Amino acid sequence: MGNDIRRLRFEHGEMTQEALAQACGVTRQTIIALEAGRYAPSLALAFRIARAFGVGVEDVFRWEQA
Repeated sequence: MGNDIRRLRFEHGEMTQEALAQACGVTRQTIIALEAGRYAPSLALAFRIARAFGVGVEDVFRWEQA
């Protein structure tokens, strides 16, 4: 699963990983793992991240088949 979290953070006033983590109720380490593609979020977390940016889930995450 790919994502555009890093790009979206910078497009939203260079939001820090910590600020996004707090807005979503997770740790900064979770955001780091998501950005690096080492972790796939739960559906609930995917929606919380999308809402933090004011976009749809599909604007943050994309399915990449191997």
